[in-house]
Amino acid sequence: MWRAGRAPSWRPAARPAARPAARLCSSKTPPTPRPQAEKQRRRREREEAILSRPRRAADGEAVKWRERQPVVYAAQTPAGAKKDTSGLLPASYCPDYVESSWYQWWEKEGFFGPEQQERLPHRVDQTFALCIPPPNVTGSLHLGHALTVAVEDALVRWRRMQGYRVLWVPGCDHAGIATQTVVERRLLRDGGKRRRDFTRKQFLREVWKWKNETGEEIYHQLRRLGASLDWSRACFTMDPAFSRAVTEAFVRLSDSGLLYRSEALVNWSCALESAISDIEVDSQELCGTTMLSVPGYEAQVEFGTMLTFAYPLEGHEGEVAVSTTRPETMLGDVAIAVHPDDPRYQAVQGKQCRHPFTHRLLPIITDPMVDMQLGTGAVKVTPAHDHTDFLLSQKHALPRLTVIGGDGTMTPPCGQWLEGVKRFDARQLVVEALVEKRLFRGKESHAMTLPVCSRSGDIIEPLLKKQWFVSCEEMAQKAIQVVEDGQLEIIPHYYTKTWNNWLSNISDWCISRQLWWGHQIPAYQVEFPHSTDKQEEQWVWGRSEDEARQRAAVKYGVKPEDITLTQDPDVLDTWFSSGIFPFAMLGWPEQTTDLQRFYPVSILETGSDLIFFWVARMVMLGTELTGQLPFRQVLLHSMVRDGHGRKMSKSLGNVIDPLDVIHGVSLERLQEKVKEGNLPPREQLVAMEAQSRDFPRGIPQCGTDALRLALCSHKMQGEDISLSIAQVLSCRHFCNKMWQTLRFTLGVLGDNTAPVTTLEETGAASSLDRWLCSRLRSTVVQCERALEAYELHAATAALHAFWVHSLCDVYVEHVKAVLLHQGGSEVEHVRARQVSCSILFHCVSTSLALLAPFMPFITEELWQRLQPLGPGPGPGAQTTLCLQPYPRSSQLAHWWFPEEERDFQLVQEVMRVARSLRAQCGLTKEKPAMWAVCSPSQARVLLHFGPAVWSLSRVSSLHIYCPDGAEQAGLHPTPPPPGSLIGVVDHTCQLHLHIQGGVNTDRRRLQLHQRRDKLLPKLEALLCRARAPGYLTKVPATARQHLDTKTSALQQELKSIDEQLEGLLQNTDSQ
Repeated sequence: MWRAGRAPSWRPAARPAARPAARLCSSKTPPTPRPQAEKQRRRREREEAILSRPRRAADGEAVKWRERQPVVYAAQTPAGAKKDTSGLLPASYCPDYVESSWYQWWEKEGFFGPEQQERLPHRVDQTFALCIPPPNVTGSLHLGHALTVAVEDALVRWRRMQGYRVLWVPGCDHAGIATQTVVERRLLRDGGKRRRDFTRKQFLREVWKWKNETGEEIYHQLRRLGASLDWSRACFTMDPAFSRAVTEAFVRLSDSGLLYRSEALVNWSCALESAISDIEVDSQELCGTTMLSVPGYEAQVEFGTMLTFAYPLEGHEGEVAVSTTRPETMLGDVAIAVHPDDPRYQAVQGKQCRHPFTHRLLPIITDPMVDMQLGTGAVKVTPAHDHTDFLLSQKHALPRLTVIGGDGTMTPPCGQWLEGVKRFDARQLVVEALVEKRLFRGKESHAMTLPVCSRSGDIIEPLLKKQWFVSCEEMAQKAIQVVEDGQLEIIPHYYTKTWNNWLSNISDWCISRQLWWGHQIPAYQVEFPHSTDKQEEQWVWGRSEDEARQRAAVKYGVKPEDITLTQDPDVLDTWFSSGIFPFAMLGWPEQTTDLQRFYPVSILETGSDLIFFWVARMVMLGTELTGQLPFRQVLLHSMVRDGHGRKMSKSLGNVIDPLDVIHGVSLERLQEKVKEGNLPPREQLVAMEAQSRDFPRGIPQCGTDALRLALCSHKMQGEDISLSIAQVLSCRHFCNKMWQTLRFTLGVLGDNTAPVTTLEETGAASSLDRWLCSRLRSTVVQCERALEAYELHAATAALHAFWVHSLCDVYVEHVKAVLLHQGGSEVEHVRARQVSCSILFHCVSTSLALLAPFMPFITEELWQRLQPLGPGPGPGAQTTLCLQPYPRSSQLAHWWFPEEERDFQLVQEVMRVARSLRAQCGLTKEKPAMWAVCSPSQARVLLHFGPAVWSLSRVSSLHIYCPDGAEQAGLHPTPPPPGSLIGVVDHTCQLHLHIQGGVNTDRRRLQLHQRRDKLLPKLEALLCRARAPGYLTKVPATARQHLDTKTSALQQELKSIDEQLEGLLQNTDSQ
């Protein structure tokens, strides 16, 4: 009953205005359309924002890049051979150069197979197995697929480096509807032939031909993304072994009574001439009269209108008026229903109306399901084309008349005047005929929900068909229970509620599809010779026709040779074969070595939008067919959206091909792809306008590593991911940062005469050495915790922070000073240089290993170049970073110095403020003297890190003064000279930069006023938070302390600004 509402009424012959619609009360509360309506509203708002907002010069500015001359890897490396890294490292990072040759070598050497684990000295007796959600053989990957690959490959590579026995199985889905549609279009375009022009066998031969020509494209893209899949176990859902598993699943479910054949209303796509499942039906909200394009119709079709017409009472004066959004279905009306207690219809209960076209008598029946408070309280009943009416027909033994066929045309029972007419053309003919018979009572705009086939865009037609169904209720309850018992963990946990709600209200699953491409249903209709009785259909099933024949002979007590079998021509729903993927890919039902070793798989990682399509069905079928859960954990990542907050979808034209991000693409090519997508004119306009705003110069070449890092840097277990190309480009800049760090490191180590010591032998000499070593250990701890919790964004953030802010900004700058031999004896210098070189080597090498799961290409390239300068291969060393042991915090226990880490936070703040003061003065090469006015405890820290403070702050000398008069060695006895630039570190520490020749008074006064204007609103905001009701009782003590510290620092800085402004004023007056 997808008519949103109807307003039938009984009344004497007259023509009053139509009343509000009435509806039936269902035993299950129908889902409210509000969420879908809200989605539609937001979508319209986003489209209007794209089209209406004036284009500004700032559009696309976030994606800034400079075209560089590409660097090509030119060494003659045979396919599958190891890449030559003996040449000089190019001056800058280039994805094409870095990503060349590595994958072919990894694959040829078999590094991705679980058998490699046996050769690892650091192997552990644990298994990590998962399957990739098999993409459709018809399509190409989009950024949603790229996110899945980036996340899963990071986990796979991490576990492999930990010494686990790892299996990651690639697969591809045969995509029944999509593939058949693609091949049909190709045959029509190339030869002008349709599917029905071929026999089934001939058509399937064409499909296989197409698959063999294009099916490897998906696998090529997965390789390009660096996915470390075991290609020797690649699985296609139409492979012979997999097809046998599908047949076995059907037979076992049928034998256990969980599969049955029944006549029921199904969601039918007339364009596909096939049934589709409930979750393949999209709901389109209409606010009123709307013209829509429908497959198979040249002109647009009107929807969102309510038409009212009358049924005359038979043998009595008067009529019953009914309203409907689908007048073409009135040819299938068999009754009118009213509530038994409705006083308005007491006089007509049990009477009949005469159908004006078929002359059939329609009984007026009573049923408490009718809601007499809504509309006029009378409902027309069309059982063969409406789900709720079908239930009424079962209850009242009403006939079911099918008036629309599977091809969308009207059937013979409608009469010759309508037979063969397309359903929406018949709609207008019916209305005209009602007008001619003076039974038409009006038409008005009407809000409604329209069911649309997500596969074809066709309007769904509920049709009565005999189909095969999976009985889901019992299996669904088991699926709910395993989550409640903790046997299956769903991450994030808030999806558990969604899981329970959907499975608690699940309907039986129609698995019949009226296609040729797919797994033909292994069920056979049984016919007996010389039988003239029209009996009910007799069906058997079997793993083969011979087995089915034997089953039929036993079941019906006849000889096998006396039986005629006809296999069901339908195929199984694609999701049925996908539902057994975790165990069928391992050889089930055979008890293969892989099945025994790797099943159940460790985890199922996929998009949250597949929780019902795929995840729930795998749990139900896996538990039923194997007696075990198919996996122990489900990790659901968020949906990828474009920069305007819209879901990436082919129907919106905003899908980004990950290869376009990896290689780069022009705006012109992006817009050509939109035009090739056959979008409606408005959608095409919106898509191209969005591209022009987002990518005015196209998409720059970012490379695989940058794309993967950007995807993994988003919090998967939270809100949807709004990925921008600017973020990916930022990750490419990080790749170049890594590249330049390696160039520096290779230069330093190449000039070093002393050998690099092993990690165990390397100790920290200076305070800064100890700080960096401890920071590395803390970073390893962060990665361990984040990866175990599947919080990849936390791991990538920790690694980025260490490399950029600790290794590059601090230690590399410090090493430069060490190499220049600034102060100290020659012996001390040689010792400091040796220690620094060893620490630099191990920090870079360990960081590359930590980053390897996220950025496999650049880390392999740089690691291979770094290793020859190291201490030599230790026990268990591997030829590839892929199989190196993943760093463990226990290996770095001797590098843990928590006090240095804590104290150096002050040094970093001093560095920040000092560099800010230098920038305010426009200093570049000059190194002025600096005073630090601070507390005794802060003085001890600054003295401890003294050489690092003055070298990293870029000052000639550091004088530390304590106003409290504390007596410490190394303190300056006098305060800083007047006229210095002052910067506030916190409420107890100030920096005074003494500039020779003074400062520009006017410029400095302007800078101070600007800084003051910026700080005052921040201070006021903090004070407002502190004055809020319940602040002392509701806010934790640690948070209050943090707020107090920030407030004090701001107040101190403002006080310092006022004092400096006053001093500048006095100096001006004295002059």
